[in-house]
Amino acid sequence: MTKRKFNFLFVLVIIASLLVAIAPGAAQEKTDIEVWIAFVDFRLDWAVDVANKFNEAYPQYNVTIQEYTDYEPLLDAYTLAQEQGNPPEVIQLFEVGTQFALDSGWFRAVSEIVAGREEIGGQAVAFDDIVPVVSGYYTIGGDWSSVPWNTSTPIFYANTNLMEQAGVEAIPTTWQELEAACEQFQPLKEAGTIAGCITWPNHGWFYEQWLAQQNELLVNNGNGREGRPSEVNLTSDASVNIVQFHKDMYDKGYYVYSGVQRDWTGTVQSFSSQQVPFIMTSSASAGGITNSALETGFDVVTSRMVYDGEVGWTGNIIGGATMWITAQDDPAVEEGALAFLLYFNNTENAASWHAASGYVPIRDSAITLLENVAADNDLGWDIDNKTRNALPAGNWFELNPNFRTASDQLGESELTLATAGAVFGTFVETRNIVTQAIEDVMLLGLDPAERLAAAEAEANVLLGEYNQLYVE
Repeated sequence: MTKRKFNFLFVLVIIASLLVAIAPGAAQEKTDIEVWIAFVDFRLDWAVDVANKFNEAYPQYNVTIQEYTDYEPLLDAYTLAQEQGNPPEVIQLFEVGTQFALDSGWFRAVSEIVAGREEIGGQAVAFDDIVPVVSGYYTIGGDWSSVPWNTSTPIFYANTNLMEQAGVEAIPTTWQELEAACEQFQPLKEAGTIAGCITWPNHGWFYEQWLAQQNELLVNNGNGREGRPSEVNLTSDASVNIVQFHKDMYDKGYYVYSGVQRDWTGTVQSFSSQQVPFIMTSSASAGGITNSALETGFDVVTSRMVYDGEVGWTGNIIGGATMWITAQDDPAVEEGALAFLLYFNNTENAASWHAASGYVPIRDSAITLLENVAADNDLGWDIDNKTRNALPAGNWFELNPNFRTASDQLGESELTLATAGAVFGTFVETRNIVTQAIEDVMLLGLDPAERLAAAEAEANVLLGEYNQLYVE
């Protein structure tokens, strides 16, 4: 072979190689983004579906979803992963973990990644579209530290068939109206038709809601929003009032307590089996409770969480979780993670997530979309087949009124330091302390003020120890 022919063939090989490299669909190195979430049911399926759609639209990324059974084991696993040096790029963290996340140094604030831009990787940031009560909780000092996803609030569910049997004409809106209604249900209880009047999980989240309704702060320094808090306040008049309400309802046999703290499943089962006419639980259960009632053969309506009518109602706070981005040495990985999260909660996905789960639609644009669902849409979710489908055209909330209650409750809440929610490092531990105190008052007959004083002392010791670790 002559030298000229060899050089010519060599050039052809180089050109062919370059054409393959730049050809559409050519293989390229992907950026892996691992996302850990605390769901193992249809909500996991929905998240995986969205991740797959994102991967199709953005072939430079490979987003995978890892499931955990609840927020606590998820955080434990993430902590271990940090210690071992292999954490995921994104973690779903419940709202009470906000201060810990900020103090840990493990995460990159979303505002830092955004750096004033209006879009990331083709996805609009549009945080001004997030409903105000959600923004109020997850912005600290005006900055976004994480990206919202699943947001809920407690609402009131009523079995209207049992109400009719008892002669109760109106759904209670206050503690006082609830007690009066419960008295009317006593004959059904004595006849063995029902086990009691109402149930809800003994969980600190409900206590926190009733504090916010009374515009009372859980910790000092503006609920931790005007400075790092140094004191937990569990002995206020509002706090004692809440625990006394638990005791009164339990002592009268109105409140059905399973004896298991944080018993979300058991309380819903009591309501779904018509053992109680009323339940207060998360708005995220609206779909499941409503569908179960239809299958069983009774009607359910929802309304706002009851409040103390002698004090008044300021508003409710949110629950749920946001998505936090692990700090990376490579800014491109952080940007890819944020691009996914912005896609994950864009208008269409926020609307679909609400319709699939019952969690509050976190964007104003998602609420508008649901109020005007077009005939050709991809907003529904088929649980059995694990695929998107179409919602009925029209106003979703008019067709499904039980799904509107949570948005109305949060939208009508006054934005105060109390309804913004507390932020402090030992929130998880304090919530458990409060839950135990409430159980002790109900089951052991302890004085609410005295038991709360002991709980407050315990909570403040923990907060003091925590602050010593993070306050310079």
